Amino acid sequence: METQAVEQEIIDIPTPEPAVGHRTGRILVAEDDVHMRRLIAATLRAAGYRVVEACDGAEVLERVESTIWHERHGLFGAIVADMNMPALTGLDVLAALRCAEIDTPFILVTAFGDEGVRAEAKWLGATAVLDKPFGLDALRSSVRSALQGSGPGGVSSPIVTPLRFGAGRRPH
Repeated sequence: METQAVEQEIIDIPTPEPAVGHRTGRILVAEDDVHMRRLIAATLRAAGYRVVEACDGAEVLERVESTIWHERHGLFGAIVADMNMPALTGLDVLAALRCAEIDTPFILVTAFGDEGVRAEAKWLGATAVLDKPFGLDALRSSVRSALQGSGPGGVSSPIVTPLRFGAGRRPH
């Protein structure tokens, strides 16, 4: 029943033109739970974004790599990724991207929003951390803010500068 209510909320949303600033409106959504991935993707599509889906962390890196080498015009404006996925966690993916000096805005979604996860996400340069369950407005706002480069829109504290992996000590 809850899924049906949320799906109705998505259907009732007017489709605004996405505010993208200097970044593309192409969003990569990574979530191993197919229902949650479809919900996030449908929400973002209804808001006017182009969405590419990935089922785990390894697929995220494959898709990012393919845009770097083959589709330069199709780079992702932002990545929304779950924390706990097979192969690589959301933090693993974020660390790999930053290590490769890819600064795509990254929104981490987690059911385990403890301060350790938040601290590491911020240290690695996450744009925002959304704790499940999160509101669809918070998701849309976080993506819009990430694309505009104006921070996470109040979802979590803004990150000033992404740190490069290995540039300092990791949080304990």
